[in-house]
Amino acid sequence: MKKTIYLSTAQALIKFLNQQYISIDGEETPFVEGMFHIFGHGNVLGIGEALEENPGHLKVFQGKNEQGMANAAVAFAKQSLRKKIYAVTASAGPGSTNLVTSAAAAFANNIPILLLPADTFASRQPDPVLQQLEHPNDGTLTVNDAFKSVSRYWDRVQRPEQLMSALIKGFEVLTNPDSAGPVTIAISQDAEGEAYEYPVEFFDKKVHYMDRRIPSEREVVQASKEIRNSKRPVIIVGGGAKYSESREELIEISEKYNIPLVSTHAGKSTVESSFRNDLGGVGVLGTSAANRAVMESDLIIGIGTRYTDFVTSSKTIFNLEQTKFLNINVNRFQTYKFDAISVVGDAKKSLQMITPLLKNYQTEFGNLINEWKKEWYNERERLANTCFNRNTFVAEIKGQFTQKILNEYSDALNTELTQTEAFIKFNELADDSAIVVASAGSLPGDMQRLWNSKSTNTYHLEYGYSTMGYEIAGALGAKLAAPKQEVYSILGDGSFLMLHTELVTSIQYKKKINIVLFDNSGYGCINNLQMGNGSNSYGTELRDCNEEIMKIDYAKLGEAYGAKTYSIRSVEELEEAVKDARKQTVSTLFDIKVLPKTMSGDSEGSWWNVGVSEQSVKKQVLLASKERKEKLANAKKY
Repeated sequence: MKKTIYLSTAQALIKFLNQQYISIDGEETPFVEGMFHIFGHGNVLGIGEALEENPGHLKVFQGKNEQGMANAAVAFAKQSLRKKIYAVTASAGPGSTNLVTSAAAAFANNIPILLLPADTFASRQPDPVLQQLEHPNDGTLTVNDAFKSVSRYWDRVQRPEQLMSALIKGFEVLTNPDSAGPVTIAISQDAEGEAYEYPVEFFDKKVHYMDRRIPSEREVVQASKEIRNSKRPVIIVGGGAKYSESREELIEISEKYNIPLVSTHAGKSTVESSFRNDLGGVGVLGTSAANRAVMESDLIIGIGTRYTDFVTSSKTIFNLEQTKFLNINVNRFQTYKFDAISVVGDAKKSLQMITPLLKNYQTEFGNLINEWKKEWYNERERLANTCFNRNTFVAEIKGQFTQKILNEYSDALNTELTQTEAFIKFNELADDSAIVVASAGSLPGDMQRLWNSKSTNTYHLEYGYSTMGYEIAGALGAKLAAPKQEVYSILGDGSFLMLHTELVTSIQYKKKINIVLFDNSGYGCINNLQMGNGSNSYGTELRDCNEEIMKIDYAKLGEAYGAKTYSIRSVEELEEAVKDARKQTVSTLFDIKVLPKTMSGDSEGSWWNVGVSEQSVKKQVLLASKERKEKLANAKKY
């Protein structure tokens, strides 16, 4: 007779999590680092009790907002290159539904995370229990069904023995590079405390082997032939290239055959920006150098990319009459995009197999790569030295705010700093090993165009879902993954106001992060989008009921939480703040007041397909609608 152990469902869950390991390239490590929690009814007496009794090696952190702590878990796994995860538990009802946005972010970015939302009673005895929604037409439906559309695997545990199959299936997804993403296991709150005689073997050490997928010989030969037949191939470095740790292979193929590298947000810092053939970000937020290369390419080699609209400029940036596509990805679904030649395999392994077959091949770029990069760096230097004046200032985002309005902002915020000036200076001041975390607003544009990554895996952008409020929680997650490196959260005032409470968690557990807040008193990028398509500024500036620009002292707020803070209105103050912050052991906050419309603008090839009204009293809106239709006429339709 097989041995059993009598455990509650929650105890069995924690015991199982402690026994999960992964093996990559022969290196074996625990897979589940720990658990974030906000306890309430539905999890405090089950998972909470089990963790207090015996957490094993799991590190346990109390979050302050459910979405915030789940964002931190997403960032931890992303910064760990998907080699480790945190689980997240939340109470029944609104506590659990607060995790849905983070689940969507993990899904869009292919990041593994284990979500454990508390559910209603399996017995239904107390129905409707506190915070339960009743559905007269479906007695089985709960709010946790909302996770189905944002989970790679979803399950509901209503009996203790169901936990076993749910976890086995869930961890196959979590440890599979092809399907990695959020796993949601909703546990009924009565079942969480119920006990069962679990087979002891269920808790044996389990090693999940994440072997690198090797492409077929046919795929490799076909790919190498297509590259040799091209004259101007360009490699788009996506997140899959970073997770595969293919830096050396990318540098080798690029150097040997003079192939330019351009990056998505997820792929940036796979190779350092200083590499001579690295042309920076591509697409809507791309550099002129990267976009120019792609526009003149006859073969796009997409490595680990999903080809989102911001990468492809809504499928308008390519010369579709001459350009072919070659896609390398562990996910076969992604390789089919743009009618590409498909190579289903790990990026690192695929490049190792393809590169030797290119032999004496050379592209026809010659010195163009160097010239394009030099031109862009000259433009970056100009942006680093933009200076405001009260009479004849021309903002980077032209034709939207008048001089009078810009002067009003200068007076209200007591600043003459431009965003590009402060941003590029901060890039210069940051340590080479510093990790920067961003997600939403105008700053991802500056990050993609202007940030020079000095070390690998130091550029951390959540742009698959571009979640406002990810930045500070994400910085905490990145810090947990890389405790010896400085971590900077790069965000605007809009994202800060959306969600910043994991700053308290960082202080509580002495996990120092640095918040670099660029305050232009409004939702700057959406205001740009609005006015750039013919609309008036409406509902996107932070003005009070008297139309006065709001002045918020974020430094004082950070100080109230216990952070070391800095009020910054000049480059000199920024330099002193960065220098002093390095000495601090507590989290810091840089309250940098910058002028609106001074972020970097579009490069050649930048265009984004957004819905524009076809009927309006404004001529500029109708003109924008007409221009959109003209642009779409030359776009790929699928």
